[in-house]
Amino acid sequence: MNAGIEDGTARTRWELYTQRPLLALAVLFAVAYAVPIVDSSTAPPVTLACTLTEWVVWAAFAVDYLIRLALSRNRWRFVRRHWLDLCAVVLPLLQPLRLLRLVSTLMLVGRRARMASQIRLTTYVVGSVVGLLMFGSLAVLSVERDAPHGNIRTLGDAVWWSFTTMTTVGYGDHAPTTGLGRMLAVGLMLSGIALLGVVTANIAAWFIARFDKDDVEERRQTEAIRALTEEVRALRAEVAALHERRPHP
Repeated sequence: MNAGIEDGTARTRWELYTQRPLLALAVLFAVAYAVPIVDSSTAPPVTLACTLTEWVVWAAFAVDYLIRLALSRNRWRFVRRHWLDLCAVVLPLLQPLRLLRLVSTLMLVGRRARMASQIRLTTYVVGSVVGLLMFGSLAVLSVERDAPHGNIRTLGDAVWWSFTTMTTVGYGDHAPTTGLGRMLAVGLMLSGIALLGVVTANIAAWFIARFDKDDVEERRQTEAIRALTEEVRALRAEVAALHERRPHP
């Protein structure tokens, strides 16, 4: 019995039905996380609403994990295979930091999106790159904007820093000065290197598949030409044989 059957169809149906609602919640989380950072003069009620929205979205993904666990026939196997999901669910409960909610929600969204059969690898990688760039910029801006010696003061500075960090260029004109900002930089560097490797491998695989397709088409045409040549040769031989059998005057 394979793993898919062993996990049961109920969990598979649940994962299929909840893919789009959870991704919509992820977009809502992105907006709620970005608003207080982009506009530092946001009114306290709006900030509170954004914070509550972040917790609600995280709670929705946590409930999704618990339901998938309950629907699994072999729950220990599910926990072992989805231990990162469990860490993402537990992480914000250990220390109520906003950044931990960001990291845990990104992990849950990423794991859940990767399971979606209709999401192709290219879409997943592009979405991961854009998500990391956006959330990395927002996170470092929220940490470094009020730092005494910080030089990342605007969203433009943060986006530029994130882009140069993820691509491993690192011009050095902007850099985090706080301990938390440097931890973010390490995470962004490692994630950027990993994603660049996936992007490179994906592009290489596309070229290889393209070349293989061209080779197959070329071999098919060659075989067709060879078959046609054999037919023409056989037809000529038959015509020559008929000509020899004809009585000469």
